[in-house]
Amino acid sequence: MESTEMELWLQKANVLIEALPYIQRFQGKTIVVKYGGSAMVDHELKKSVIRDVALLKLVGFRPIIVHGGGKEITKWINKVGLETQFVNGLRVTDKETMEVVEMVLNRINKGLVSMMEKTGLKAVGISGKDGTVLRVDKKLSGGKDIGFVGEVKEVNTELLNTLLDNDFIPVICPVGSDDGYHSFNINADDAACAIATAVKAAKLVFLSDIEGVYRDPLDHTTLISELSIPEAKEFLASGNAGGGMLPKLQNCIAAIEAGVSRVHILDGRIEHCLLLEFFTNKGIGTAIIGDHEERYYDDTRVESHE
Repeated sequence: MESTEMELWLQKANVLIEALPYIQRFQGKTIVVKYGGSAMVDHELKKSVIRDVALLKLVGFRPIIVHGGGKEITKWINKVGLETQFVNGLRVTDKETMEVVEMVLNRINKGLVSMMEKTGLKAVGISGKDGTVLRVDKKLSGGKDIGFVGEVKEVNTELLNTLLDNDFIPVICPVGSDDGYHSFNINADDAACAIATAVKAAKLVFLSDIEGVYRDPLDHTTLISELSIPEAKEFLASGNAGGGMLPKLQNCIAAIEAGVSRVHILDGRIEHCLLLEFFTNKGIGTAIIGDHEERYYDDTRVESHE
């Protein structure tokens, strides 16, 4: 065997050795992945994410997928001649818009399930209305009524645990119901945070269209690899967390304070981003960790993040 070929095989062996402690640590643990952004609309990225989830499942993780669908919803709202309105980043959702939202999210949901089943996974697509998984109250935006937009007040984990215990991957679209069983649109980040908290997830992962949290949003060389809760709160108070990062970080902090061990913000545009973060010393993106969590798994990880 030529030396270059041997080096290639050794590199592959080293990858497996590097992944081993992470597989051991999280085997049997529940993880929640909020799936959104470009990774949902680019077909090749979509396949990459599904393959990552398949590998996570096969090595013993218990994944739950929560997906959005904002771009597709907007497209279909425009197709049917309705008006798209946002208030403080939340979609104004009247009765007609809610019907479109539910139709589009269910279509996306079943498409993801089909892709997973093609890889040999057992997956079940549900909305938060099924099994009353997501019970909501009406959410106001700055005191303004924005229609059928819900704020999660309760997560019923019975159905989720039944699916996980029977080797299925729950794929959840963020539609919930109020006490009168009316349908409500839920921000997918909020839904993922609430579900991760309720199932006591070891990890909550947000797939987004940015690399992670930047100390200076205008300078992409200032990526922050890891934040403790006090550091994350200090960063929020600094005013540097602009745009969509502000509510995302607030969700991360809320999840950690409610018992989730680690929350990751990853760039879903990077192929196999989940595997790179979960199974390598270097990792990618930004991790927010609880007060009692180790800063890094080992010395190599420390060096590579500094």
